[in-house]
Parts: sequence; structure tokens; C-alpha cells
Amino acid sequence: MEIIEGGVCAAKGFSAAGIHCGIRKNKTKRDLALIYSEVPASAAAVYTTNLVKGAPLTVTKKHISDGVAQAVLCNSGNANTCNADGIEVAEKMCSLLSENIAVKPNDVIVASTGVIGQKLDVTPIAVGLPLLVSELGSSKENSLNAAEGIMTTDTVVKEISVKFTVGGKECHIGGIAKGSGMIHPNMATMLVFITTDAAIAPEMLRKALSSDIQNTFNMVSVDGDTSTNDMVAVMANGMAGNEPITGEGEDFAEFMKALNTITVYLCRKIAGDGEGATKLIECSVSGAETKETAKTVAKSVITSSLFKAAMFGADANWGRVLCAIGYSGADVDVSKIDVSFESKAGRVDVCRNGAGIDFSEATAKEVLSEREINVLINLGSGSGEAVAWGCDLTYDYVKINGDYRT
Repeated sequence: MEIIEGGVCAAKGFSAAGIHCGIRKNKTKRDLALIYSEVPASAAAVYTTNLVKGAPLTVTKKHISDGVAQAVLCNSGNANTCNADGIEVAEKMCSLLSENIAVKPNDVIVASTGVIGQKLDVTPIAVGLPLLVSELGSSKENSLNAAEGIMTTDTVVKEISVKFTVGGKECHIGGIAKGSGMIHPNMATMLVFITTDAAIAPEMLRKALSSDIQNTFNMVSVDGDTSTNDMVAVMANGMAGNEPITGEGEDFAEFMKALNTITVYLCRKIAGDGEGATKLIECSVSGAETKETAKTVAKSVITSSLFKAAMFGADANWGRVLCAIGYSGADVDVSKIDVSFESKAGRVDVCRNGAGIDFSEATAKEVLSEREINVLINLGSGSGEAVAWGCDLTYDYVKINGDYRT
């Protein structure tokens, strides 16, 4: 497996584009994105667990119920959520795309992101679609433009692609994502679109995605808020020419490895770009009785506001780690817990067997002043492991969200 350029355009038969059509007031920001496959593709998606769901999710779920899609159309700047005409608008977006390019309306994955509760005027989209379609291309710049078109408060573009081998055929998979705020486990606030030219049956694609997110996107948290518009969607058009993956086995395992490479990378990018964040925090838990226990502990630590604030201040306040473990609900033996902090500046052990140990505060400050911090927790009770990703909590988070709507 090798990381390559191209994002969602790395796979054969996929093209993309992103433009400013007028949904967002800032004319320098793209607000409409399109990903298109030359041929209909196997499709699968997972959605937010929030009971309040954006209209595009309802429409997309209906459209890909047959396991087929050929395009993704996404706007930023307006979530199209909690609107009486939301379903109608989302369906209209698909119909308008069908009028501009060879795709059936019910083969469109439609998505929106932005402010909740404001009506989405479809007019700018209708006017912009001819330009958007004309801008379609398969270069790395096209993927970048699409990635920019789905961003809201994101400060960096999030995209990756790799090549891998299935059944002797070279395949490609790539993804773009948006996500910065309103991010919490159980399908964190994000839009993620993944494309691959591997041939895989829709039911196996659904199995791969639903299995993968349990250890990737469901283990990301920025602020504890689960959004209304979260979606991870995958299209696989089969143009790599491999024997279609229709069941478990070596080919499915190779596909899962490639998919996981994409999703883990995007998880880290989303967590590191949390609103106002200055640090990416990775919490690695080992020595748990079960994997579920490890996941519970990792999630609890990564979502602790007090711990996140300590990381912002580069304060090795390990007591906040134990506190988060203690209220997590996980069945652990506190007297066996070890905690360490690690970064490219080094490693410092701060807790052993549930009690504090002597360590250099100066060294700890150096370790925790880096851009990426690893929190290493050993529960000393088994072989269960899990990883969660988050960020620090800063003054800027409040500034960004204090006037987000206005």
C-alpha cells in the first residue's frame, strides 16, 4: 500500500469539482462540491445517531437503499436541517444535477453542512450547477476544490488517497472530509466522501464501512456535540477490474486495510483541526479486559473538558486522566493503571499503579508543548486495546461558536 496524490480523483473513473455559487456570503470560499463516477457504483453510507437529522440524510438514505450511486452533491454554508421544505429542497438539488449531467436523481448522494434552521434557497445551486459540472476534472486540484467546497469552520483541507492490490489488480481509494466543530463519538460531526475503483458488492461495502467506523469515526471527539448532518459515504465503481469482492477472505481484508488507512488519517486530521485547537491528542489504551472497556476509557479521557484544557496549557495534570477513567463507567481496577504522556519531544511517565510518581515538570512541559500529544494508558488487566482522537480546549473555541450563526 502506498500513499498517492489525487484524493477522490485518484480512483479510475472519478472526477470532482468545487465552486462558489453564492450560498456563502464570502465569495472567496467555495460552497458547492461535486464528485462524479463515469459509471454507476456500489454505494454505502453511515449517518448521525442524532434524532434530529438533516433532510439530505433522509434523501440519501432512500437513494442508496438499492446499493447504487453515481454522484455526490454537497453544499456548505447551510445545513438544510429543521426546515419544513428540507426534503423537497434536497430532492430538487438531485433533480437539478440530473438536468446538467448524465445521472439519475435517485443515484445522487446529497449532503449539506452549515447553519441549522435556516431555509436553503436552491436558486444559487441551480445557477451554479452548469459551471460546477463544466469544472469537473480528475486532477489533484479538482479533488482539492471539492474538499474546499464542503468546508465550514475547517482551517485545513482534509484529503488522502492510496493505491493497493486486490486479486492482482492495482486499486485506488481516496477521501475528502470536513469536520471541525460539533464533533463527538457515535458518528462525529463530519462529512466524509470516499471513492474507490475496487469492485466490491454493495453488501460487502456496507459491511466494511459499518465495521470500520466503530474504531475510527466513532472514536473522534472535539467538543461533545453530535451534529445533525453527519455522513460518511463510499462509492466503489469497479473500474480497477478486480474480481468483485462478494464475501470475506483475503481480498476483503486487503480492502479493509486500505479503507482503514483512509479513515484513520481523516480522523486525525479532523481531531487536529478542532475549532480553536492547537493540539491533536491521541489516547491509546492498552491492558483492558475487553476492547469495549478500552474504547470506553479512551472516549472518556478524550472528551474530558478539564483534561482538554490541561493539554492546552501543557499541564501534566494526570489526575484529570484518572478522574475521566473513574467516571467512564468502565469496570477497571484503579490500582493497576499506568499513565504516560508522549510526543516527538520525548516521553514522561506520570502515574504508576494508580498513584503519582516523581517526574520532571520541565520535561513534561516540553513533551506537552508539541503539536501532537499521545496519552498512553495501561489498565493492567488484559489485552484489550483502543485508540481515540481529540484536541485541546482553547479560548478560541468559545470565540468561534459565540457568533457562529450571526
